[in-house]
Amino acid sequence: MMGTTSERWERFLDPDAVKPSLFLATMFITAFEILKNSVIDRLRNFYTNGCDENGPIISSEYQNRVLYRNKSVLYASFDWLQESGAIGSKDLEQYEKLKRTRNLLAHQLFEVVTGQIECEHEAHFEELLELLRKIEVWWVVNLEIATNPDFDAQEIDETCIVPGSILSLQMLIEVASGNTELLEHWRKAQKQRGADGNNAYTDSSQK
Repeated sequence: MMGTTSERWERFLDPDAVKPSLFLATMFITAFEILKNSVIDRLRNFYTNGCDENGPIISSEYQNRVLYRNKSVLYASFDWLQESGAIGSKDLEQYEKLKRTRNLLAHQLFEVVTGQIECEHEAHFEELLELLRKIEVWWVVNLEIATNPDFDAQEIDETCIVPGSILSLQMLIEVASGNTELLEHWRKAQKQRGADGNNAYTDSSQK
């Protein structure tokens, strides 16, 4: 926390101080929401049996095996994940710590960014990503890989698994930080796809 009014104004008016602080704060809030969505959506999708005109068809087992556990869908899902061995009690304690950090940022973002109050979101960001990755990798190993015959009898190195949510978040961080390499790569791919399509059309018309 800044010690004097002069120091607080110095930080508040300094783009080099405010921009990275605001960036990290918003990335933490974003990643936290991705974690919550992952906990709820992954499990709900597990109990979903296709779709109809009204949307997803969710099995009654979702209510009987998940939702009955807690009035909060999030905490009911956490309880199911803990019972299934995806997470432990320490992970739940860590989530509560991360939740307190998220709430501080959400409710006092201005004070945090301008240095009026202290917040450990920078130190906690990696912990947030690790918890998200742990849950996502569990689903990949125990559902996606376990039900895919292509992986039968294969030894899986979990450290090499990069879940889609983690990859998307990494891409978002790169783009938000000003990196244009992904955009340039996408544009080149689109241009090449267009060229391949035109060539295929030309070849077809000449036959």
